[in-house]
Formats: sequence, structure tokens, C-alpha cells
Amino acid sequence: MTHPDPEPQGGGTLLARAHYAGLVILAFAALAWADAVGLGGVAPAWWLLPLAAAMAVGGSDEFTRLLAARGVILPGWLLRPAAVAIVVAAAAGAEAFAAALSRASPTAALGWSAAALALSIVPLFLVEIARYDPGAAGAARGRALERLAAGVLGLVLVPLPLAFMVSLRLLCAENLGPEQRGPGHLGMLPRVSLVAVAKAGDVAAYLGGTLFGRRRMAPVLSPGKTWEGAAASLVGAIAAAWFVVGRLGGGLPVRPWGGWLAFGLLVGLAAILGDLAESLVKRECGVKDSGRTLGGLGGVLDLIDSFVFSAPVAWLLWVAGGR
Repeated sequence: MTHPDPEPQGGGTLLARAHYAGLVILAFAALAWADAVGLGGVAPAWWLLPLAAAMAVGGSDEFTRLLAARGVILPGWLLRPAAVAIVVAAAAGAEAFAAALSRASPTAALGWSAAALALSIVPLFLVEIARYDPGAAGAARGRALERLAAGVLGLVLVPLPLAFMVSLRLLCAENLGPEQRGPGHLGMLPRVSLVAVAKAGDVAAYLGGTLFGRRRMAPVLSPGKTWEGAAASLVGAIAAAWFVVGRLGGGLPVRPWGGWLAFGLLVGLAAILGDLAESLVKRECGVKDSGRTLGGLGGVLDLIDSFVFSAPVAWLLWVAGGR
């Protein structure tokens, strides 16, 4: 979020944002610690998987409500299990490859999520086939393609980036290249690097836009976003990349392609674009906020919008760094 909207919003004050942000950070940190130490003998990623699945369901529900405001009614009862399946498939695929002692590439493991996405489209088509009525009048006629396109878009924008985040947690050094450098997961750092860079950019954008924002970046699409806030976002993202990737990740056998500077710049830019993409969806639906699930932070979509494009970019950079 590059700059707060000019109109005051209920629960949207800096204090409210800080309160809810603190709760979210605390929950993520606790689950990340449990995941990192393998608490209870649980395999990597499975402590964080319920959180990712809950975010996928919450984001899908918000997306369904946004489209309903536009008059496009999506089958939420189909999108919810599909969203969970796409996220869980990323972990299940990696576990299957590990059980088979396969040296499959990360793209092969993530292919399970791609398969889940493709299969999730089938029931969307079946619903439209079953209820298709070419003789329907008014708004009920000719909306099948719009509903199908919107349903697929929701699956791509919400659970698929979360699947990339799960896959980031499961990257293995020996699976990043043909040299087979030995067993061992890269740990939490690839995933933490994404979260830190994207959210540091969000915080810097909010502060920079509030203090220095003058020139609007997208006056029609999102009047509250400014070029000054965007510049501050990139500075914050690069600083976070330097600390997490450059300093904390110094002992890893693999670094992202281009090092911490390229990682911070590219992931930071992708996070800004993700925020603008959510703004476009909201404006097209005539809705100001995606929801109030997270109080001062807005809805689930407002929390994960910066990961829509940055998650696959971060994943690609980490994988390319090990080739």
C-alpha cells in the first residue's frame, strides 16, 4: 500500500494498523518458529500450512464478495476447497518427491499446485454447463464466460501466490541445480525474505507517502498512491533484502539470482504492482475495501495483495540462484 487513501476509514488509523499488524506478526512468528524447529516432529511447511490455507479461503471469500458487487455471482462453495487444494498441493507434492527419494526440481514439486489449479477449473465449467440457459432474459443471459473468467482469476490471484510461498519454504539445496550439492532444506529464510521485503516495502510506502507524498502515481485507479510513497517502498524493500538475504543468509549455499540488491528491487517492484492489481479489481467492482477481517489492516486481500506477483518473482530468483 503506497499511501493511505485520503478519506479516513474506520479502524484505519496508524494506531489501529499497528495493533493489528502486531497481532499478525506475532502469529506468523510463532508458527514460523514452530515450523523452523519442527515442533512435534512435523515436516517443514506443515505448521504454516493451516495459516496459508485460511488466508486462501478468506481471500477467496472476499474476492467472491467483490465480484458479487459487480453482479458476477461466483460459486464460493467450489472456490473454497479449490483454494485449499492449490495451497496444500505445494507441500504434498514436495513430500511425495521426498518420499520417493527423487531429485526433482522445485518446478516439478510446484507442478502439483498447477495441476490442482487446472483440475479446479473443471467443476466451474460443469456448473455453468448444468445451468446454461440460452433463453434466459436480462442479466442472467450471457454471463457464463464472465463467471468462468472471474473464477479462474480468483484462483490465480489468491491461492496460487500462497502456493509459491509454501514452495519457498520447501526449497532444497540439492534440488536447485544439477550439481546435487548435498541434502538439506534452505530453511525459513527464502520465505522470510519474501515476507520481509514485501511488507517492509508496504510500511515504508505508508510512512513515505504520508510524510512526503505529493505526486499521485495512479490518480484515477488509486488516488492515495504517490510516486514518493513508491520510492520509499523500494528503499524499504531493498533495505530489508540487504538485512535478510545479505546478512542473515550469508551462510546459505544458495543465494537469489542477482544477490540481495536485485532481490529487493525486483520483489519490491512486484509488490507495488500487486497492490495496484488489487486496486484495479476493487475499482472495477465499485468497492473501496476488500473487507474488515483484519480490522485496521483491512481484509485478507489487503494483506496478501503485495504477494500476488512478488511471490512468484521471489521463487524464481531463489531457484535461478541455484542453477
